[in-house]
Amino acid sequence: MHQFTKTLVTTALPYANGPVHLGHLAGVYLPADIYVRYKRLKGEDIIHIGGSDEHGVPITITAEKEGISPRDVVDRYHQMNMAAFSKCGISFDYYGRTTSELHHKTAQEFFLDIEEKGIFQRKSEKLFFDRKADRFLSDRYVTGTCPICNNTEANGDQCEQCGTHLSPLELINPKSKLSDATPELRETMHWYFPLGRFQQQLENYVQEHEEEWRQNVVNYSRTWLNQGLKDRAITRDLGWGIKVPLESQEALGKVLYVWFDAVLGYISFTREWAAALGQSERWKEYWQNPECRLVQFIGKDNVVFHTLMLPAILMAWNEGRQSGCYNLADNVPASEFMNFEGRKFSKSRNYAIYLGEFLEKFPADTLRYSIAMNYPENKDTDFSWVDFQNRTNGELADTLGNFIKRSVDFTNSKFGGVVPIDCPPDVIKSFTVIQTHGNDDLIDELGNRVDLDDLVDEIGEAYEHFHFREAVSKTMDIARKANRFLTQNEPWKLIKSDRDAAAKIMSVSLNLCHTLALLFYPVIPETSNRIHAMLGFAGTIESLIKPGVSLWEQAKRPGLNMGHRLRETSEILFTKIEESDIAPELAKIEGLLADAVKREAGVEQQKMEFKPLISFDDFLKVDLRVARVISAEKVNKAAKLLKLQLQVGSVTKQVLAGIAKHYTPEEMVGKNVLIVANLADRTIRDEVSEGMILAVEGADGKLFVIEPQGNEINGRLIQ
Repeated sequence: MHQFTKTLVTTALPYANGPVHLGHLAGVYLPADIYVRYKRLKGEDIIHIGGSDEHGVPITITAEKEGISPRDVVDRYHQMNMAAFSKCGISFDYYGRTTSELHHKTAQEFFLDIEEKGIFQRKSEKLFFDRKADRFLSDRYVTGTCPICNNTEANGDQCEQCGTHLSPLELINPKSKLSDATPELRETMHWYFPLGRFQQQLENYVQEHEEEWRQNVVNYSRTWLNQGLKDRAITRDLGWGIKVPLESQEALGKVLYVWFDAVLGYISFTREWAAALGQSERWKEYWQNPECRLVQFIGKDNVVFHTLMLPAILMAWNEGRQSGCYNLADNVPASEFMNFEGRKFSKSRNYAIYLGEFLEKFPADTLRYSIAMNYPENKDTDFSWVDFQNRTNGELADTLGNFIKRSVDFTNSKFGGVVPIDCPPDVIKSFTVIQTHGNDDLIDELGNRVDLDDLVDEIGEAYEHFHFREAVSKTMDIARKANRFLTQNEPWKLIKSDRDAAAKIMSVSLNLCHTLALLFYPVIPETSNRIHAMLGFAGTIESLIKPGVSLWEQAKRPGLNMGHRLRETSEILFTKIEESDIAPELAKIEGLLADAVKREAGVEQQKMEFKPLISFDDFLKVDLRVARVISAEKVNKAAKLLKLQLQVGSVTKQVLAGIAKHYTPEEMVGKNVLIVANLADRTIRDEVSEGMILAVEGADGKLFVIEPQGNEINGRLIQ
């Protein structure tokens, strides 16, 4: 494997049209932050670049719903999400915005370069146009019935109910979201990027990396490649976005498609980072340096835009150049989805836990640890409140927190808050202390002697290959072993007979606290700094990070020498979560689940509108009777009507009912139905109707005839 001297990490850009939720955190931002923090501990040259995607239809739809400008929307959510990331400890080196001047300039530079090379293709096509709104409609502005599952609220790009990717032209009964009018087709011209032109280069690129890339990344990429890459439109008829930088009539009113502009944000944000440092050309050390490794963290739904679309754009830029060429991603660790109590997070359906709201109630490190232990690396995983509670209480509080506090408290109490003896490297390496209670070393569950060097190397190796759940699990295993070591050696008893032996035990325990503070830093950085402070160190772990200095390797060796003074007071690192703490969250979930089930069934909460009140005497005038259908047939030239012959006691009545789309004549014969028997006759389609049968309408529009139980059809009044 090539040894790179620098690493650039990028994270997918969240749309600034709503708050980020835990699904976003789990799939992209937390694993990226853990990886970056680990690399910093190793003393490596690494930067973490992220930012907000502030163009595209979701932004304008939100703005129109709220009656505000797109700028108002992106300003609000950019700040909100940036604050939530900061509170969660996501340590970006730079967090940019695609509405920035430099980003617009960067995207337009790429467009012009590719246009001047004659790579783009121009195509005229028919797209939906809303005459009332006087504008072309992008896919998200068109809604209609899904041709696959008959969902009546499918969007023009995808049906959320069945997940099918669509085009607006495939929708049944399309409607404009702007005016609810039926749009018409009009011709317009757009620029297309010919992905197929780079098919062979992209196949070679994927093949070069398929051994180290995750299987889902290879599979998604291969699927598109095997189908043959097609031209992709990279402009849109919109008023919000990056203007097509051409002085021509056909460019008027057109902006760059968000998936062309957004992926270039990684470059423009790195340029802004360098400019903020006062080193405007430094960004090239990361994007245009073959010795820099590019790692892009994304969710699985964005794979092809990072393994095919962005690489093709960069290939187009690099074409014909001897210098100033851009690096392609060395790895694209795409996660699977983290679901929420068994269902997919959905911002549009409000089925989510939003990061900012979560952090108002619970500490960031408890969330970071819980998600890391459920990281959706190779398959979808699930966030549940009960699992979060159990991991916080059992692993963080009872194992890690308990070990740290007992070690510090006992030393403060019995040894004056000073490390009582030096801990030789070979002792901390294998946790060897003294012969006490027949236990020389720290042993694992199988009775094997523990080697700390090996454990730290295994954790590091897991991080290097993006196996975050394995790395965090192994780190907690060290805490378990350390906790067991302290418990089994019982220094609180041993000190009564052998103070030196107890001193050796505490020296090892305190140095294990130091080791755990470093090893847990990528996952729970705020807690690691608190441990660091309890151990008597000034400053933070971040203040010790320096290029070329590996704090990670220092975790293998004693960090506390004899005479080192601890802080006088300890603290409880983790407060246990009680049932009462999560009860409101569980109740909220029940409501969200109920709403989700209703939506899936097509049952939306609607404002009920009732007809004017009638008196009880008026109601008594209605003669409700049970009748049996003795024959049924369709009415000519009336698709909705069935002609029913009803037996009501000794009387036969003919009733016309608008149920032909819901019941066949054969289905109705023999049914008992409820009728209004004293309704005045009406003539419909030259047929007389002598009453009305009663039915109810479901949320999906289907009619259900009311069928009384029993066999009595003697015309008895229904009380």
